[in-house]
Amino acid sequence: MGKTTAVKKTASSTEAACDPTVLTDSSARTEVLNRLRRAEGQLRGIQRMIEDGESCLKIGQQFSAVRKALDSTYLRMTVCFMEQELEARLSPGEEQKADLSAMMKDMETLLARMG
Repeated sequence: MGKTTAVKKTASSTEAACDPTVLTDSSARTEVLNRLRRAEGQLRGIQRMIEDGESCLKIGQQFSAVRKALDSTYLRMTVCFMEQELEARLSPGEEQKADLSAMMKDMETLLARMG
């Protein structure tokens, strides 16, 4: 059974490498996954609060925090993907990559303020 699992992981990794809609930057993927794990922990905390009979006001504040965390994670993933796709299509030089990265950070900041 271990071989089957390894083959499946390899196959999906190969599929991911070929799929143009996959976030390929490993540091960006790690960042998004870490953010999701934190949000998952917050959700578990909300479940405990409900089980323990905490006030709806406190629970509501935690819901708000989780929603904001998920929204910012989605925004971060989207900006990373946009940067990845622009770099792949434009093939910029190192100076242009730095400019592109700065522009995308500014865009992320502006979009986050809309939320």
